[in-house]
This record gives sequence, structure tokens and C-alpha cells, in this order.
Amino acid sequence: MAETVNESWKKSPGMFASLLAPPTLFLFAFLLAPLFVVWTYSFGHNEGLTEITVDGTFANYAHALNPLYLSILIKSFAFAAFTTFICLAAGFPIALAITFAKAKTKSWLLLLIMLPFWTNLLIRTYALMALLRTQGYVNGFLHIVWNGIAGVLHLVHGPALPAFQPLDLLYNNFAVVLGLVYVQLPFMVLPLYSALDRLDRSLLEASLDLGAGHLRTMVQVVLPLAMPGVASGILVTLIPSVGAFLTPDLLGGVDSQMIANVIERQFKAANDWPFGAAISFLLMYVTFVAIALQSVFAPKKEARS
Repeated sequence: MAETVNESWKKSPGMFASLLAPPTLFLFAFLLAPLFVVWTYSFGHNEGLTEITVDGTFANYAHALNPLYLSILIKSFAFAAFTTFICLAAGFPIALAITFAKAKTKSWLLLLIMLPFWTNLLIRTYALMALLRTQGYVNGFLHIVWNGIAGVLHLVHGPALPAFQPLDLLYNNFAVVLGLVYVQLPFMVLPLYSALDRLDRSLLEASLDLGAGHLRTMVQVVLPLAMPGVASGILVTLIPSVGAFLTPDLLGGVDSQMIANVIERQFKAANDWPFGAAISFLLMYVTFVAIALQSVFAPKKEARS
């Protein structure tokens, strides 16, 4: 089959070139060319209010390693790593449950996982704010529970409880991590499900028949075979979490801003495009490194004869 496809390419290269040309031109015009422009800005400096002079300087990258910006970058990676860990811990059981569910139930569960993609992220973030704010639904529910417990204690002549104090669930690090987990969890579940759904069920049966319990089978059989999905899930969760902008901007406080918020301020409020470009490409370099590491440590597929 592969030889037939190769022969088709050789016999009619013009047709395939005509099909390949439009997406290639689109990619260069609207992705690579703008990225190249921003990359060149990172080696320049502002000349007045509107002009940027590119002179090959590395001052912007050196400035990005200032302890202030470096601490924000480290904090962003810490938030992203913690978010990825929570998504992996929560997403693996969810993906496992979907994998072993009945066919009809599996379809509904997958639909529920993908349902958030049908709603704009801004709307979902505002909905989360409505849940977490001081007078929101979470504090309202806790207030009702607190008053119920206080009423029961009063009936049995127990000690009186103090008045309910709303919890600070918004505009802090907790809200940022919760929002990131809420946004990124489907991106972890889907690669895990894809890997788990391809498992050979006979291996699980053989492990159980040979005396291994369910926990040992999970750790020594299922988890190693699911590692490609784990690696992909970590990659597609960690990298967007590092560059998240909307979630920390709306849910975080002054001390909860991430590196993407710093980049936004450089391009808008500070009007320092070269410095903003340098920070942006530092994140992109880290992304390339992460993808390279994932490809190096990913298990190699055997070539088909």
C-alpha cells in the first residue's frame, strides 16, 4: 500500500503539489512570517514611541532573566506543574472508567468530557467566578450547611456556633490553579483515554490469572502501556498552562499573575514590544525543549515489515 502511494506521488507530482501549495502558503503567511517578525523584534529596542530598531542586541533576553521576571517565570512553571499533576491524578481514573465502560455509556462520557469545548473560555471563566466569589454559590451552599448544623446543635442544647464567614476562594493562587485544572483537564483525559483504549485486554486477564491483584496489574501492566498517553497528556497540559493568560487575569490577584500577563502588559501598557517578544520566545524555546524531550523519551514504534 505504501509503495502504491509513493508511485502515485511520482506519477502525478503536479496534482499533489497543487493540493499542498495552499495550506503551505497559508502556514507561511499567517504563522511563520508573523513569528519571524516578532522574533526579530526580540533583538531590537524601541526608537521613539512607534518605531523599533533591530540591532541584534541580546539585552532583552538578559533583562528577562532579571530576578523579578525570573521569579514570575518560575512561579508560572510551578502553577503549571501543579496543575498538570492534579489533572493527571484526576484524569487517569476518569480515562480508565471511560475505557472500561459500556459502548453506549462510553459515548456519553466522552461527550461530557468534550462538552466544555463547545462553550467560550471567557464564559466558562465568568461562570467559575460566579461560583467562587464571596457571595457566590459555593459560599452560599456552605452558609446553608453551616446554619443547618448550628440549628441542630441549638436544638440539642449544644454550643452555639459563630456566624459563618465566607471563604476567600477568588483572586488568589487557589483560584488560579482551580481555574487551570478546570480548563486543562479534558486535554489530559483525551490522550489518556486514547492510550488506554488501545490496551490489549488479554494482558490484563493474563496478569489477573497469574495471581497479580488489581492494584499490581494497574501499576505493572496498565501504567507502563499507557505511558505514551501520559507523556502526551503532560505535554498538552503543561505547555498551555505555562502560557495561560485569561485564567490568572480574571481569577488571580496581584500576587497570582503569570508570565503571560507580563507579556501582555509589555505589548500594551508598557509599549515595549522587543522585551515582550523576548519573553514570548523564551517560552517558545522552553516549548521546543519539552517537545524534544517528549520525542526522545517516547517509546519507539517498531517498523513494519
